[in-house]
This record gives sequence, structure tokens and C-alpha cells, in this order.
Amino acid sequence: MDYKNDVEALDALRAKFDELKSEITKVIYGQDEVITQVLISLFSRGHVLLIGVPGLAKTLLVTTIAKILGLKYNRIQFTPDLMPSDIIGTQILDKDRQFKFIQGPLFSNIILADEINRTPPKTQSALLEAMQERAITAAGQRYKLDKPFFVLATQNPIEQEGTYPLPEAQLDRFMFSVWLDYPKFEDELIIVKNTTSTLEIELNPVISGKEIIYYQDLIRKIPINDNVLKYAVNLAAKTRPGNGMAADISDQYLKWGAGPRASQYLVLGAKTHAALHGKYSPDIEDVQAVSSSILRHRIIKNYKAEAENISVDEIIEKLL
Repeated sequence: MDYKNDVEALDALRAKFDELKSEITKVIYGQDEVITQVLISLFSRGHVLLIGVPGLAKTLLVTTIAKILGLKYNRIQFTPDLMPSDIIGTQILDKDRQFKFIQGPLFSNIILADEINRTPPKTQSALLEAMQERAITAAGQRYKLDKPFFVLATQNPIEQEGTYPLPEAQLDRFMFSVWLDYPKFEDELIIVKNTTSTLEIELNPVISGKEIIYYQDLIRKIPINDNVLKYAVNLAAKTRPGNGMAADISDQYLKWGAGPRASQYLVLGAKTHAALHGKYSPDIEDVQAVSSSILRHRIIKNYKAEAENISVDEIIEKLL
């Protein structure tokens, strides 16, 4: 990656983004916005929570992305009997009667945490440390995880029997909460036609781990105007009821608002969104483009909002 300057590097990033999307859409149809948000999170060094009913290709999306990124990938099926050692790893006594640490599936670049809300809080908290610290602790020893490290978790919003809802502290670790909707009729026709035939699609690796780390660092070097920075921080502050800066709708319908991590992700997401769309500095429209997925899992409605059937997305739309 020998670029003359950051502008040339950002142009190369935009080309890589187009190439990544082109490769993913060979397999995933009708989820253009979802694909964009997942890639924004990847280059922003964030994690994504994908929420949708069964059969919307959440798992397929993650496995497809793993293939074209050419990174080490592990899928963890979260179940009620999953223990922290099952994902972190465990110590065993080897033939020389010495303790040896056997790495668990978390030691990878991309983690698919399938049905994350089906495992108890003890195991969820082990994943939380890895997501936040990019490291894990086992038997008093701290182990650094390889870079890049990216968690894509899936959650079924319908069936709640036998589930352990994610606490707000863990939800806050996800940069984006992305809702997957049913495909359009035309897209579903293509999906059904291709998946009920002998068609085999070959995916090609597009980008290396070293390139991803380079572009993640590049994103943070992108300059941002003070007015855009203030807009992002103010947007997060407007969600906090009773703080003096809250919007009327927040005081009326919200119990809790978004914390400072939301402000950080709004700025990072705006920078990445701008870079992937051919701009060299973000503007307010870039902040708005990523705001719903960043804020929707960080604000909690009060009883009045529930009683009047006001959705979180409606509140965010009015805040914008």
C-alpha cells in the first residue's frame, strides 16, 4: 500500500468498498443498506448486532463477508449451556504435566455470534471483554486478540422463550444495531431461483487484514469540521432526558439516552460513510446517515412511549 498521500489512499478505499459490495451482492440480494452499514462498521473498528426474523440470510451475510475478506473466521452458536471457557479457551495438563492454554473460537479475526441472546450473562460478559478490550483473560493471564477483530452478532426478535436479553452495557459495545427486513418481491424471486438450482457462486478475496488495519487508521485521520463535530455530540445529548440539552420529545418519551460512546461512533461512522462515498471530510448528512443504527439500541423508551406505541426510530427521526 504505497500511496502518495491520504487523498489517494481514500480513493483506493472507495474502490475497495465498491469491489466488496459487488462481491457480496453475488450472494446477498436486496440488503444493500445492511451491507453498507456492516462495511462502515468494519472500517470504523466497530461491531454489529444484526436483528431479524429467521430466514433473512443473517448468517449467510456474515459467512460471505468472511470469505471475501480473506480473514480467519469462527462461528459460535450461542446456547443456554455455553460456558465462558467454551468461547475463550481452557487450560489443560499436557504430557509433561505442565498447564497449557488451548485457545477458544474467540481467537479469530471475524466472529459470528449466532443467536447471542440465547446464552447466559456469564458467557455474554466474556464476549463483552473481547469486544471492548480486544483481549481476553483466562486463569489470570491476559491474551491479546489478533487484529482486525470484528464481532457480528445475530438476534431473533420474535421468539423470546429461553433467551437472556442483552444488558444495556453490552448493547452499547455494538457500534450498529441493524434491522433486517423482508426482501422485496423482485429480490425474493432472484433469491428463490438461485438457491433452488445448481448454481454455484465463486467468491474471491478482495482485501487483506493488513489493508483493513491500514484503512481503519486512515479513517481516524480524516479531518472533521467543528460544526459537524458539534452536531454529532449535540444529537447524542438531545436524547438524554432532563439534562438541559434534551429535545422535548426526549423529555416526553425517553427514560434513558445515549452515552458518550454514541457521540464517538457518530463521528467515526460519519467519517467512514463520507470516505466510502467519495468525500474527504464528513458533513451533517453523513452523521444523519448512520445515526439511526447507532442510537436505536442506546435509548430506552419510558412508559408513555410504550402506551402510545411510539417507536424508537420515530423518536430518532424527529430528533434529526
